[in-house]
Amino acid sequence: MNDFSFQSPTRFVFGRGFCDRCGDELATLGAKRVLLVFGGGSVRHAGTLARVEASLAAAGIECVELGGVRPNPELGLVRKGVSLARERDVDLVLAVGGGSVIDCAKAIAFGVPYEGDVWDFFSGKASITSCLPIASVLTIPAAGSEASASCVISNDALSLKRGCAGEVFRPKLAIMDPELTFTLPAYQTAAGATDIICHICERFFSSAGPVPVTDSISCALIRTVMDAASAALENPDDYDARANIMWAGTLAHNDLCSCGRSASYGKRAGGWESHGLEHEISAHHPQVAHGAGLAVILPAWMRHVWRSDVERFLSFAEGVFGLAPADETNEEAERCVERAIDCLQAFLVGMGMPATLTDLGLSPADVDAWIETLSQNKGESFGELQTLTMDDARAIYLSAF
Repeated sequence: MNDFSFQSPTRFVFGRGFCDRCGDELATLGAKRVLLVFGGGSVRHAGTLARVEASLAAAGIECVELGGVRPNPELGLVRKGVSLARERDVDLVLAVGGGSVIDCAKAIAFGVPYEGDVWDFFSGKASITSCLPIASVLTIPAAGSEASASCVISNDALSLKRGCAGEVFRPKLAIMDPELTFTLPAYQTAAGATDIICHICERFFSSAGPVPVTDSISCALIRTVMDAASAALENPDDYDARANIMWAGTLAHNDLCSCGRSASYGKRAGGWESHGLEHEISAHHPQVAHGAGLAVILPAWMRHVWRSDVERFLSFAEGVFGLAPADETNEEAERCVERAIDCLQAFLVGMGMPATLTDLGLSPADVDAWIETLSQNKGESFGELQTLTMDDARAIYLSAF
């Protein structure tokens, strides 16, 4: 087990109807005027926004609305939010939505005290040292942003999608009410479950070797998500299924699954190859749901690299699917790994996720543009389990059609 640093200072308030506790919980943080960030209107139509605003009003907290966050949140709205937060002198940023909304709220929160342009943090020109407090009412379990120290924003003008990390903007509070997810469309439920599984896999497939405690947690979380997602898709009002997905999404990305697997002290485990590859797709094609892109890219990456660490993939096969080689031959080990990857992709496709990039309306002709921005973001090579060159990246993309 490698050295590690782990903290999860976010306070979680989890349960039925807890959306209505929002005002009281924010009052304990000393909030007086909050910037209320939300998406395209579903939270308004579902009545969630009205419930949050009523709860805030009852607690004597003023709110300033900023709606319109899209999937793969864009820099323009972040800049607008920074200006609005400064103009109205808000003291907390409250996200009501899923990962895109929370990431937008994070970028606004650390953009407010900074004198320059908020994109400087994503282009490496500045480091985040201060931030308004952040809280969330989670409505889409997937990204784990409600408790993570990471933030991803798209810059459409540059066709770039970049992330940054920092403990300073880890949210103070996450209000988690699984009943809010009953109305999620099946596709969004499946895409969210895919993102959760991929967050775990990115850390599991690091170069640290076996870490039994963390590995067992990781495999159990994946199995739980698979079981719960199947149950929720069959019965959208299954509270326990929705609750398990929601909590697993948090644990998948608050760095619990990194403990002991990091290459160096204080660093998140893994090379995050699948996320890096997928980010280029959704940066150029914002209509592609991040989870849907991952459903194609994760198995494609696995098939390209598994020979670099057969034992790690055999551990995944046994821990998640109960598969083990029938004998000790190399051929049987290969069959076991390939079967595990097939099982994972079959599960994702069975939830309604795409099997190929063609299913997402993309073409091999798009790959050149992805490689160009990937090299800008990652350099000429990246990855941990196996270093990927741009030729490797191209081969993975093309294999996914």
